[in-house]
Amino acid sequence: MSEVLLVTGMSGAGRSTVSAALEDLGWFVIDNLPLELVARVSELAASGSLDYTGVAFIVGRSGKVQTDAFLTVSNDLQAKHDSAKILFLDAPDDVLIRRFEGNRRRHPFPGPTLADSIAGERASLQSIRDAADLVFDTGSINTNQLRSRIVETFTESSGLGSLRVSLVSFGYSSGIPRDVDIVFDCRFLPNPHWIDELRPLSGLDEPVANYVLSQEPAQHFLHDVMQLLEWQIPAFAKEGKSYLSIAIGCTGGRHRSVAVAEELRRRLNIRSAVFHRDIAR
Repeated sequence: MSEVLLVTGMSGAGRSTVSAALEDLGWFVIDNLPLELVARVSELAASGSLDYTGVAFIVGRSGKVQTDAFLTVSNDLQAKHDSAKILFLDAPDDVLIRRFEGNRRRHPFPGPTLADSIAGERASLQSIRDAADLVFDTGSINTNQLRSRIVETFTESSGLGSLRVSLVSFGYSSGIPRDVDIVFDCRFLPNPHWIDELRPLSGLDEPVANYVLSQEPAQHFLHDVMQLLEWQIPAFAKEGKSYLSIAIGCTGGRHRSVAVAEELRRRLNIRSAVFHRDIAR
């Protein structure tokens, strides 16, 4: 059976980008279909008559989302399709204001000011956000990074059953990702930044990876993290969680966290790439 995904969220948070990325992955993407038709169309996915990876409904890209109707449709879909999920796209208010001011689009939620419109929309969508299976915060990433995040999340990545595990590296100097489930801090490891020949490289380069991973504290850290995840991941799966995002942070997000995240990917047998949020900063 194909996967079924309802995509919604704050206006300006990236629904167009998500739509294009899912299409590139072989999904059948339907934009702005009336909510009362969603459940009926989704039955095509269950029938197997569509040769697609999944079916995604992009809801509310050009207008207000009717919250009660959305949740009713979501509950109906989840009753019919075990794979039905909600993806909610979010971003901080100041980021959304900059995006709307930059493209001069009119906000679909009525309000005396742009800030009021965003606040009103956020309040009206809170119950959908609370019900979402996945929440992506797009405030600190660009369009290409959001596309990468979609690819890494919706590509079969491991032998972990129905639970999809993704890894994110980041720099604390740019803020902790708001859309991850577990965060590990590796700032205690020796920093390649202070070695002249390693500073221009990243954790994807072998000299940096060797320097970071050959340290005894790194091996101790990886051993402990793997011991934790080896029982925690199955526990999350048993509770019915569909997506688990694990973040590894260092100071800048370029050296230590990248090397450690790649090594965790290898040890967990996750075949998709790690999302390195801050590697280019």
